[in-house]
Amino acid sequence: MKKEKYQEVWNLKSLFAGGSESPELLVHIEQMEANLSELDNKLNVTNTPKEITDSLMIAELIEYITRIQLEVAQTNSFITCLLAQNPNDHKATILQGKITSISARFESAIQRTQKLLLNINDTLWEGMLDTDVLHNFKFILTEWRFKADNQLSEKEDRMVSDLKIDGYHSWGQFYKTLIGGIQINVPVNGQICKLSVGQAINLRSDPDEMVRKKAHMALEAKWKEKEELFAKILNHIAGFRLQIYKKQGVQNVLEEPLFNNRMKEETLNAMWRTVSKHKQPFKNYLNQKANILGDEKMRSYNFWAPISTDTQKISYQTAVDFILEKFSQFGPSLEKFTRKAFVEGWVESEDRPNKSAVGFCAGFPLSGESRVFMTYGGTITNILTLAHELGHAFHNCAMESVDGISKQYPLNMAETASIFSEMIVLDAAMEKAESMEEHLFLLDEKLKRSVMNFMNLHSRFLFELKFYEERKEGFVSSSRLNELMQEAVEESYEGSFENASVRSWIWTPHFYITKSPFYNFPYTFGYLFSLSIYAKAKEKGIAFEKDYLNLLRDSGRMSIEDLVMKHLGEDITLETFWDKGMKLCVKDAEEFINLTSDHVTKPMI
Repeated sequence: MKKEKYQEVWNLKSLFAGGSESPELLVHIEQMEANLSELDNKLNVTNTPKEITDSLMIAELIEYITRIQLEVAQTNSFITCLLAQNPNDHKATILQGKITSISARFESAIQRTQKLLLNINDTLWEGMLDTDVLHNFKFILTEWRFKADNQLSEKEDRMVSDLKIDGYHSWGQFYKTLIGGIQINVPVNGQICKLSVGQAINLRSDPDEMVRKKAHMALEAKWKEKEELFAKILNHIAGFRLQIYKKQGVQNVLEEPLFNNRMKEETLNAMWRTVSKHKQPFKNYLNQKANILGDEKMRSYNFWAPISTDTQKISYQTAVDFILEKFSQFGPSLEKFTRKAFVEGWVESEDRPNKSAVGFCAGFPLSGESRVFMTYGGTITNILTLAHELGHAFHNCAMESVDGISKQYPLNMAETASIFSEMIVLDAAMEKAESMEEHLFLLDEKLKRSVMNFMNLHSRFLFELKFYEERKEGFVSSSRLNELMQEAVEESYEGSFENASVRSWIWTPHFYITKSPFYNFPYTFGYLFSLSIYAKAKEKGIAFEKDYLNLLRDSGRMSIEDLVMKHLGEDITLETFWDKGMKLCVKDAEEFINLTSDHVTKPMI
């Protein structure tokens, strides 16, 4: 029997041997707690700096915070991986509760440090930032001071930190456990298959419309059965967040996500205005594809349908080899890193039940590694998902040489790196197409991503905005959540979508991420921004990789507007910037319409 080159089950033993029962992990957690206690003690005896030489004291606090930050990230990523591969790992669930408690304490310590910085005289502060020991942290420390100005009092902060453990983050963790443990009964080839949510969702790209429809109906039935429970989870997460905003005097629910993404609201508005004014070509694409499939309007369960019945399953081994080949054509660093990830067992892709439905990349900054998690089902969509998550991992790799507290980059840049890697693979597949049918198939895949970013993600953004406004007045019922989602879909798709899942607020995990509200617009940002970067990469060839790495390394130490201006010389608060990437996507839609005009009256599937 031929041995497979690339394993489909990841290696977690090299991180902490023994899984959730790892003695090494317990020692690591104990050391982390000791370091956190030492930081607390230093903060307890620290007074407001009076002289310029006290910049050394601030540098020492940064060193402690950096060390603990990396330890927390390492531990949290490991436990996330354990629960993804087995949502019923009860010991991992207990450990997750412990690390949540430690994270809350650490967050409180950071906020105390930020308050300390806020109390420093402005003139003295500017002088401190120019010292050798603090100069490299100027952006982060300035950001911390700004954040401190909007924090709760120290007493309120301690109380909120305690409540976050069981009253906030635990709801997000409960969601992951619940969704990961759900099984869906789907009739396939005359048999009832018991599938995980991830496996059932993968059937949305099955060539057989009946399989797609049955999977869709089975999922919808499960969501209807569970909607009251998920409505409570979502309401509790949003309710807690709104209470904090109220105490902080925050009226605009976009203030936190914009701050976290280090971008201005005018940038966000310019992006959405550009998206909104260019929707017609994508509506035309949806209508054209619906006609090809024999319908007047695009049905939701047919959106991911392949445009051709001749599509074959792609083996995992073939997929990996293809990704490596195409990454090598972009640059040696990306290819070398990705090969290492596959060879050393950093990727979990096995198609099996009883695993989490959500793909992700987890970074392990202490050991300089990452882990990629997904369910590989043999489709081009799966290959692109794999490339997407490997893009996140490469971003983590690029940040290895960056100072600890500058390693944390915003979500919009995280999605830029992942979508950029996805684009390399998709574009290469289109160039390799040997027939018009194959070219159309891949062009359709590309357009699906445009629709997801310009319409689906816009609907999520609109839903979340409306939901938070109504949640301010009280609990929002499951039936009302369904109505809000229906309204958001109608507005974002402009009536070009039928049978939309009005309960998609249940199976969209981003709504339940307690640390990242409005985890929707960063994807659209990353999609359009990555197109601009990719266009430059094609112009410069392999030489561009160096510029790309420099951009990634700067992604944690400046605002997104300054980052783009520094590396691309563009003002992203203007619609003209976003128009450039959008025009490339519109061109794809127009090409699809032209190439398929002969197939409208005779279904291809």
